[in-house]
Amino acid sequence: MKFLVMIYCDDSLLDALPPGEFDTMMHGCFVHADELRAKGCLLDSMQLEAPSQAKALRMRDDKLSVMDGPFAEAKEYLGGFNLIEAADMDEAVRIASEFPWSRTGRIEIRPVRDIDAVRRRVGA
Repeated sequence: MKFLVMIYCDDSLLDALPPGEFDTMMHGCFVHADELRAKGCLLDSMQLEAPSQAKALRMRDDKLSVMDGPFAEAKEYLGGFNLIEAADMDEAVRIASEFPWSRTGRIEIRPVRDIDAVRRRVGA
């Protein structure tokens, strides 16, 4: 079963890290990601640029609006994600808990819907 592990960042907590700590955490994440990839648990991993680099779009009454980021009123923002393979939610939580980013934001784990099943259901 696939799970999306979303890493949310809080700049105030990241900025409060001692000098060099962020790089130490990133190094550990890369080492851990390589181990998970070798086991077949990590399918993909990406970091995102800052929210100030983002665009958001919305369609209302057939009118498209495009807005510059940041567009959320929250202090936490999506900083990256990992797509993992796990037997169930308990294993996905265990895998996600091995990343240090819950200290500087939060980690959200969400099951990935079987898009092929949806395609079959809607006849696409």
